[in-house]
Amino acid sequence: MKRSLTCATLLGWILTASLAFAQGLPTASPEAVGLSSARLARVTELVKGEIAKGRYPGAVALVARRGKVAYFEALGQRDPQSGAPMTKDAIFRLYSMTKPFASVAAMMLVEDGKLLLSDPVSKYLPKLKNLQVSVPRVDPQTGRVSYALVPTEREMTIQDLLRHTSGLVYGVFTSHAGVKEAYAKEGVDWNGVTPDEQIERLARVPLAHQPGSAWEYSLSTDVLGRVVEAVSGATLGQFLQERLFAPLKMTDTAFLVPNGKAARLAQPFAKDPVSGDTVKLLDVTVAQKNDAGGAGSAGTVADYARFSQMLLNGGQLDRVRILGRATVAQMSSDHLGDIRVASPILPRGYGFGLGFAVRKETGLNWVTGSAGEYRWGGAAGTAFWVDPKEQMVVVWMTQGQPGPRRGEDRDLFRQLVQAALVD
Repeated sequence: MKRSLTCATLLGWILTASLAFAQGLPTASPEAVGLSSARLARVTELVKGEIAKGRYPGAVALVARRGKVAYFEALGQRDPQSGAPMTKDAIFRLYSMTKPFASVAAMMLVEDGKLLLSDPVSKYLPKLKNLQVSVPRVDPQTGRVSYALVPTEREMTIQDLLRHTSGLVYGVFTSHAGVKEAYAKEGVDWNGVTPDEQIERLARVPLAHQPGSAWEYSLSTDVLGRVVEAVSGATLGQFLQERLFAPLKMTDTAFLVPNGKAARLAQPFAKDPVSGDTVKLLDVTVAQKNDAGGAGSAGTVADYARFSQMLLNGGQLDRVRILGRATVAQMSSDHLGDIRVASPILPRGYGFGLGFAVRKETGLNWVTGSAGEYRWGGAAGTAFWVDPKEQMVVVWMTQGQPGPRRGEDRDLFRQLVQAALVD
């Protein structure tokens, strides 16, 4: 009896230790929160199999339900060059999973009474006033396409930035040839430019759509970060550190990974296993020219789980309130309605809220999910989703060459996690 008690105690310690990196989130067995241990074991085996196939070097994944972490695994290699194993405290380049941080920052300022969603962006960034829209014109005789510039029918607003209906685009993604060419000519980008240079260059190029008329994934969140800086008087990184990361005890999330933590940075393969191209990701160990609200941060799975749980809890975690309940409800509701979707990046069955995609239907999308769930991912292999109906938070992080394969990896993982719901 004494031996059994000792073994049980030891197993409890092992479980606690294996989940300890979750920065204080409570833990539970899968069955205690309505998940199947056997089905979650399939997730582990799947990921191990994908790693063995060379899809990605390693991964860290976390599943929390009803406020408790029931699955937290680190598999494969953190650095395939050195052979270092993946660890639960590995730091990943988040790319577009930075966008929800910048969006929350803006909504904090809304709650502070310093911003209105209806405010024109030019109120805070005057150089973005009097922009023009590039409109394609097709010659009926030759079929040749030319582009005419017309005035905006209204200015882009803070809401437009949050929901990607500003008329801005990503030059590498847009199908609008006229705007793509203008972005390339003026050097419009999120990386390698100072905040002033970014806005000055955007002021010299046309919009791809009339503000509010179309959804297209874009530099909108980067511009939103510039608004946060203009209103707060701090850099986006400073604002987030003071108002979000520090209060939530997200101790490993920032726009710069310091020397003391650089050894924990997850690395991709040197060359992409499919294309053979050299993989080059953002160097988050050196200070960038701007804190890119759309793509520039790095962090851990445990930190992002705390952020996601805060949202699921209606804006608070561990008695620390970041946002009001009504604000989170507004952010996680669809803000597109019948606005045209002009980019295939938004998954079928989803609208877009204030910072992330929002699932409108339980059906339509090929991956299992619940209406009301909200999510987004990062180009180099990260993803998260929050499912209020199932009271579930999931975070998935790998590190690899940006591209469609990263979406396939996380959707396959996602499908097996959804299958683990049994109660």
